[in-house]
Amino acid sequence: MTSVAHVTGVAHALPRTTSAPTSPAEGDSTTTAPAGAVIRAVPSVAPRVAAEPKGRRVAGEPGARERRRQETRARIVDAAAELFAERGFEAVSVMEIARRAGVVEKTVFNHFPVKEGLVFDADPPMRAALLHAVRRRPAGESVSAAAGSFVVGAVSLLGSPEAATGVAQMARVVRGSRTLQVREREILGELTTALAELIAEETGARPGQVEPWLAAHAVLGLYASLLELARDRVLAGVGGLELSAELRRQGRRGLSLLQFGLAGYAKRR
Repeated sequence: MTSVAHVTGVAHALPRTTSAPTSPAEGDSTTTAPAGAVIRAVPSVAPRVAAEPKGRRVAGEPGARERRRQETRARIVDAAAELFAERGFEAVSVMEIARRAGVVEKTVFNHFPVKEGLVFDADPPMRAALLHAVRRRPAGESVSAAAGSFVVGAVSLLGSPEAATGVAQMARVVRGSRTLQVREREILGELTTALAELIAEETGARPGQVEPWLAAHAVLGLYASLLELARDRVLAGVGGLELSAELRRQGRRGLSLLQFGLAGYAKRR
């Protein structure tokens, strides 16, 4: 598990060192999300650290101290992921994580002030990516279309081979911990608030108007539904292209409801 999601989001769901996602299938109008836009869920790949060249360092590249800090953080996350997968989140102590990572307990807390931070980012990349998708939408496109398309594209990445093991691992860990389930709902609430505030700002909505909140809740409801579907299907042994196709198909159905309303849905017969 690496600190999604970049989805959940709420949790990261792709490795830190993932290749760029492939283009969506022909005819699929959903926006492809950047890798890592979904919640933390797979073991990281240790970064390859080249020897720092003599002389001036290239601008933007981390120095030796920063690389060591990143390597330490990665070791801690991977140690935690292994232990959580073996015994569950609640049964593992921070001391055990530190011991397996080869650091002292204080170092773990320096990087992750709360234990839940080893599973969920305090500020998941999903937040910035979702808001960016809304801000850069073309003229004439609704918030629900832009944000919903982003969500479908992001969650469909959970069907990639790189994510399959991590998604299953994440599902077992989160569903086995009441603490993590509560934290995941809190993050979804924070994402909803951020999106609602952006919508209110763009539309000039007055305080107390329900439309920005209703739209934001609908988008994040779609996200949460697809995330749980992905977890269910991965745990049932479904993955790869089959899972990605199912997530896109269900996502498009959800998008239709977002864009065209619920008036014709579930009418009593």
